[in-house]
Amino acid sequence: MKKESLTIEQDIDQLDPKEFIIIKRARVNNLKNLSVAIPRNKMVVITGLSGSGKSSLAFDTLFAEGQRMYVESLSSYARQFLGRMEKPDVDYIKGVSPAIAIEQKVNTRNPRSTVGTTTEIYDYLKLLFARVGTTYSPISGKEVKRDTVTEVINQVNKLKQGTRIMVACPLHIKKGRKLSEELNLLLSKGFARILMNGEVKFIEEILNPPAPVEEVTKTKKKAAPKKVSEPTGVVEILIDRASVNAEDEDTVFRISDSVQTAFFEGEGDCHLYIEGGNVVKFTDRFELDGMTFTEPSVNFFSFNNPYGACQTCEGFGKVLGIDEDLVIPDKSLSVYEGAIAPWRSEAMSEWQKPLLKNGIKFDFPIHRAYNELTQKQRELLWTGNEYFDGINGFFKYLESKTHKIQYRVMLSRYRGRTTCPDCRGTRLRKDAQYVKIADTSITDIVLMPIEEALTWFQTLKLPVYEQKISDRILTEIRSRLEYMEKVGLGYLTLNRVTSTLSGGEYQRIKLATSLGSALVGSMYVLDEPSIGLHPKDTARMVEVLQSLRDLGNTVIIVEHEEEIMRAADQIIDIGPDAGSHGGELVFQGSISDVNKRIASHTINFLIGVDKIEIPKTRRKWKDSITVVGARENNLKNLKVKFPLNTLTVVTGVSGSGKSTLVTKILYPAMGRLTGNVAETPGKYDKLEGDFSRITQVEFVDQNPIGKSSRSNPISYVKAYDAIRNLFADQPLSQQRAYKPSHFSFNVEGGRCETCQGEGEIKVEMQFMADIFLKCESCHGKRFKQEVLEVEVNGKNIADILDMTVEASLDFFKERKAIYDRVLPMYEVGLGYVKLGQSSNSLSGGEAQRVKLASFLGKNSPDGNILFIFDEPTTGLHFHDISKLLKAINALVDEGHSVIVIEHNLEIIKCADWIIDLGPEGGEKRGGQLVFEGTPEEMAKKGKGFTAEFLRGKL
Repeated sequence: MKKESLTIEQDIDQLDPKEFIIIKRARVNNLKNLSVAIPRNKMVVITGLSGSGKSSLAFDTLFAEGQRMYVESLSSYARQFLGRMEKPDVDYIKGVSPAIAIEQKVNTRNPRSTVGTTTEIYDYLKLLFARVGTTYSPISGKEVKRDTVTEVINQVNKLKQGTRIMVACPLHIKKGRKLSEELNLLLSKGFARILMNGEVKFIEEILNPPAPVEEVTKTKKKAAPKKVSEPTGVVEILIDRASVNAEDEDTVFRISDSVQTAFFEGEGDCHLYIEGGNVVKFTDRFELDGMTFTEPSVNFFSFNNPYGACQTCEGFGKVLGIDEDLVIPDKSLSVYEGAIAPWRSEAMSEWQKPLLKNGIKFDFPIHRAYNELTQKQRELLWTGNEYFDGINGFFKYLESKTHKIQYRVMLSRYRGRTTCPDCRGTRLRKDAQYVKIADTSITDIVLMPIEEALTWFQTLKLPVYEQKISDRILTEIRSRLEYMEKVGLGYLTLNRVTSTLSGGEYQRIKLATSLGSALVGSMYVLDEPSIGLHPKDTARMVEVLQSLRDLGNTVIIVEHEEEIMRAADQIIDIGPDAGSHGGELVFQGSISDVNKRIASHTINFLIGVDKIEIPKTRRKWKDSITVVGARENNLKNLKVKFPLNTLTVVTGVSGSGKSTLVTKILYPAMGRLTGNVAETPGKYDKLEGDFSRITQVEFVDQNPIGKSSRSNPISYVKAYDAIRNLFADQPLSQQRAYKPSHFSFNVEGGRCETCQGEGEIKVEMQFMADIFLKCESCHGKRFKQEVLEVEVNGKNIADILDMTVEASLDFFKERKAIYDRVLPMYEVGLGYVKLGQSSNSLSGGEAQRVKLASFLGKNSPDGNILFIFDEPTTGLHFHDISKLLKAINALVDEGHSVIVIEHNLEIIKCADWIIDLGPEGGEKRGGQLVFEGTPEEMAKKGKGFTAEFLRGKL
């Protein structure tokens, strides 16, 4: 057997750390003295059930040691600013390379952070436009440029040898000064001559004109100086006179000096008089068409800098303005039918009468629905013409009356956050758009989908001089854009705010950024890079991961995606099950080495021994909800039907509009009807269907189950109350008058007051991350010693919180109130999670399943709850997906409706109804309804990528 296909029986002590990363007896979390040798410079997938110990091996052991070793290699001075990193609980790890972790968490909520800034592409863009961008006047479209001394000298040297020239500049008379004062000032500076209407004059002669001879002979009195009359023409300072001699360095230097002086004295203007009467004018001011422009610099294109930020929106891209969706809430109505909400009242209906009366004169269709009007007709409705004032005119009128409260109230009703009109949402100062390369501004580029921007850069041709300047910059931009497209994010724009990205999208951005930096000899540890990826894009992701390996890196991937596992050089399966039943090396090697059932859930699924069965029948349905006119983001005015009392899966490639349709439109729109969601829905016309039986809408997403470290699964499923009551009922508790609150670490009474029930003390460190130390009073138990003396069947309250869900079921099997609440967590595959585990330590997928368990644990209320799940298979193994499907189907069988946004084909094939969006992602090629129907219908006659992959599953 090859070294790459190492098995657990072999002695890893004999292996060479230059060929393998060797881990000996790892005991982190639930790992049971696990020893493994990972081949270097290979693509290795670590897999296993949720909670089996994959992340413990990859992140908490391998990456943690790589990071710790790096910190230890720094100087003692540098280390003082970094937190001390604990060594993982392991005998030894050898052969570790510099480690880079790429996780799923979107770790920024900064409204100024964009895809462009996160990937560093925007930094290169700023540099490119600052170095080779050309400014054009918005008035004439001509290039704006300032003349330099060099350009003037080049012009002079083109003249014939010996040609006489004069260097001059305008004389600017300061306000309140007389010409004689300016001339005296010039004399003091050393100037002797001026030009008056093009004629050379001595300053002395103008200031002291010679007296006529007759006057001198008649009287011996000194003549009084004559007043200098104001000139009738142009007055210029004559700086120098010379003959052109390009070969004489002294002459060239002298003319250069004179030109420099002319620019200074002439406040930016220099006039060159050439023998024969020609005058050439130069300016070193950045002006054209009466406008003064700002010269491009890196900060000029930075929206995070006050110098480059749009003055209107202060660099946020949004302003408080009149919101079209509030003014015209139902776009399926025409103007005649009352589409314009503020004009529906009797008092304001006068505003639309001129339009209804005169619309025929300028061919405006008053009976046509607003969403069917052309762009030109919509603009006319807002701006108005000679016959009526338009919607904008109406709001200007309201603004002029804001001293009256009723007008202020009306105005506030129609205000909302809208895209900044000055910067088009790009956050940059308006004049940044005047700087262009190949007739394209930086704002045009950041608003393009990345795939379009890549094409633009690949076809960009620059003049030789500019190409030399920008060569290195363009290489970096093209490389990063190529990797962004390779990881399936070509539909995003560089202007997209990072906080609006999904976890999978953010992780792929970080992956593309790492690829763009082209490091070699590193160890990359990735956390499920396939999250959020359609099967179509997974193949491209495999290529990207392999290219990362081919650069000379060790690529270690925690993953459940079948295609990535099949493409790996080696699979390491941790298990066999989760929690205390996991933490062992079950299998290491290639799938091709196995052809029969082994004790590995992963391998048995991959070789086809185990599988998730296709439902024998699909549920029939009568009632449905139809979303009409969905137009938010890239949705193309869709009409989509969502059946009730079924399992509906919404699918499509990344960026096709799934989340926009379900979470931005359907969820808030239905939530408003049921009264349990206050969020404003995205753009749509109306909802149709019988939804009177839907009592509430629940969005089960991957956000944490609580915002503090005190929140935990047992509290979330409402079982902690029954546990506290149980402890309060014990004889020792009654003897000491303990109430249920004494067994809560959130309130005073029984909790440890040193750490206030946290179990650890936070030590704030200057220049360093805060350090958390185990509380010395309670030793991490959270409660006072006397409270811990109260036991149930030999376990105190701290022992209960430290118990796994699976262990607690056996412990509480006689306590129905607790058992029934905890059981659903086990059924959704969370048997390994501890009851009191901090919600901060749960992954997005685990948090989502805790939420699902809380609903399964409730007695089903009357009516129909609409459940919406956002990619619930995140972080789930095939074995866990079958458990999840049972839990979701249990909700539907109880009479509820379930809508799932998902890419996983195992979930898609088990749906009653499929809604497929696409055909691709982004503004231009996404947002269309590709198919709606059953999986069998889709496999038979469906078009698009999902149908293609589904056929293989059915």
